[in-house]
Amino acid sequence: MGTTLGEVLASRRRRRFVGRTAELELFRAALDPGAPTGSVLYFHGPGGIGKTSLLEVFAEIAAEAGARVAALDGRELAPTPAAVLDALRAQGLVVPDDGEPITAPGARLVLLIDSYERMAPLDHWLRSRLLPRLPADAVTVLVARDAPSHAWRADPAWRDLLRVVSLRNLTAEESRRYLADCGVDPALHERLSAATHGHPLGLSLLADVVLRGGEAPSDPLTPDVVGTLLSRFVDVVPNEAQRRALGACALARVTTEPLLRAALALSDAHELFEWLRGLSFVESGPEGLQPHDLARDALDVDLRWRDLDGYKQVFRRVRAHIYDSLKAASGVEQQRAIFDLKFLFRNLPSVLSPVDWRSWGHHYPEPAQAADRVAILELVAAFEGEDSAALVEHWLGRQPEGFFVLRRDDGGVRGFLGLLDLAAASAEDRAVDPGAEAAWEYAGQHAAPRSGERVTQTRFIVDREAYQGPSPTLNATPIVTIQRFLHMPNLAWDFLTLAAPEPWDEYFALADMPRAVGADFEVGGRRFGLFGHDFRQVSIDALMELWTERALTQDFTLPAPQDHALLVLSQPDFADAVRQALRDLHRPELLARNPLLRARVVRDAAGTGEPDASVLEEQLRAAVDSLRQHPRDDKLLRAVEATYVRPTRTQEAAAATLGLPFSTYRRHLTQGVERIVAWLWEREVYGTPTEQQ
Repeated sequence: MGTTLGEVLASRRRRRFVGRTAELELFRAALDPGAPTGSVLYFHGPGGIGKTSLLEVFAEIAAEAGARVAALDGRELAPTPAAVLDALRAQGLVVPDDGEPITAPGARLVLLIDSYERMAPLDHWLRSRLLPRLPADAVTVLVARDAPSHAWRADPAWRDLLRVVSLRNLTAEESRRYLADCGVDPALHERLSAATHGHPLGLSLLADVVLRGGEAPSDPLTPDVVGTLLSRFVDVVPNEAQRRALGACALARVTTEPLLRAALALSDAHELFEWLRGLSFVESGPEGLQPHDLARDALDVDLRWRDLDGYKQVFRRVRAHIYDSLKAASGVEQQRAIFDLKFLFRNLPSVLSPVDWRSWGHHYPEPAQAADRVAILELVAAFEGEDSAALVEHWLGRQPEGFFVLRRDDGGVRGFLGLLDLAAASAEDRAVDPGAEAAWEYAGQHAAPRSGERVTQTRFIVDREAYQGPSPTLNATPIVTIQRFLHMPNLAWDFLTLAAPEPWDEYFALADMPRAVGADFEVGGRRFGLFGHDFRQVSIDALMELWTERALTQDFTLPAPQDHALLVLSQPDFADAVRQALRDLHRPELLARNPLLRARVVRDAAGTGEPDASVLEEQLRAAVDSLRQHPRDDKLLRAVEATYVRPTRTQEAAAATLGLPFSTYRRHLTQGVERIVAWLWEREVYGTPTEQQ
């Protein structure tokens, strides 16, 4: 029918080409007869981003405009001047041997060079010798994985003529258009677009999978798709150290040299860091290195599939480095480190995470100001009604320091968080708010806070666009709460309040913040639920370890409730248990029944193991030994030792052994036991001295 196979192929490619509107307009503007002379366009991006497809469309546009198109491909040419000049002659250009101008008889010249990174040895020659020989109205397009060398920008003349464009992924709308053109079921468009982040090659591969009857990915990319992607992202097969470096770079939100040293347990990671920095799919920013989104996912899946033990090792080291960094930081720097920590757990298995990862790390909460009051009240009234707005107004008056806002670009309020200190609130204030009352009562019924302990509640979360759905405001919740966990002394309970809580039951149970069963409440006809965590049972440091191991466990399921959970004793009950333990010091079968075995002071001493009678005995003896610190307590120490440590048959016999009147002995013994109870209670409530620092 007068058409060639090449024309058929070109037509099909053109129909499947979507997006790149700005790049096409830039090229058309360069072709315009009225455009300034000497147009050189440089497009760069990682493998599979669509550079070659873009050049093919440029060639069609140039041909339709009557230009003479000459195309070079760095993958097919030897990187020598002679090979380049011969290739141009083969396409009908007049290329004199004496260095005179190159011409395209009868037409305007458009020179397209693909895979320019392969021609790096010719970069100086092409920039200083070849391109200056082209006609003044020629348009040259270079596409490469890497950005142009510094020499292009160092020359003032080239700096004015060169236009550099970094190619990005397709938008969500462009991705849907591409998948529709391929014939993919519209019900799968959102899932495939999210799985590939709009990366053209990723979209093409997954479209091919589903069109051939395969399953669309629900979470990670499949190893065969990953293998194809990585072959395009990484030009050379990395060695073991480089593979681990790629894994660390994929895990961390941003990679710095100190993080890389920690992740790979190296004393010097400079060479590996520079290798990462030179990869086309890794971008350098003010905070460090960040890989292309799809490359990050592919690398993460590949290392997890190829070497799960190595993946876990790198994960633990990266997590430890970030956690140590955030504990040493403060303010916005600490918030940024918490963003980095949370980012590691984005692939927590099998559970929907309430996070908007696209905006992750781009919005930071700040204390609400008096001028924000009206906007905050309007927001909560719009989503929860006037009854909730009245409660917010009440708490703004009582605890304004607990309110934080996220701002829009124009400085307005995008969303807000309201955090309460329930222990600092009066009973009357708590009674005003059904949510605060529900949290306080639940804590009191299940493990009541003791004197000096704190109970906190994230009471209000409202985002202007998503309410309590994934959003920058919901993203900010763990940021302010983790800061609270780190800095609030004597924290017992922390609660999170959410409307329609059922979708988040499994997620927060995995995070060791399970649903507070029976604590649902209503405000203005809307039902809310509570999720709670007792930090006396699992401290913030232990919680980080728990999150890490659960994130790394394949097919994790929640363990059954344990009978040996932490027992929170009142001070009188605690003192009674200590006295009984002293009486049973030499009877391990009775110590094994003492409630102190489930108290914090003994569980902390046991570390990761299960506390038993020997651990309790060790803590009792340490408490007795504390009386040795002050000479004036010697009489108390001797009374305790004679009664419990090296006991006589009766207290009267103990008094006689010490040469004391019975009343004096009893006074010394009572004071000594009180000092022992106080020593243990201090550690029960506030932790060991190391924990307090």
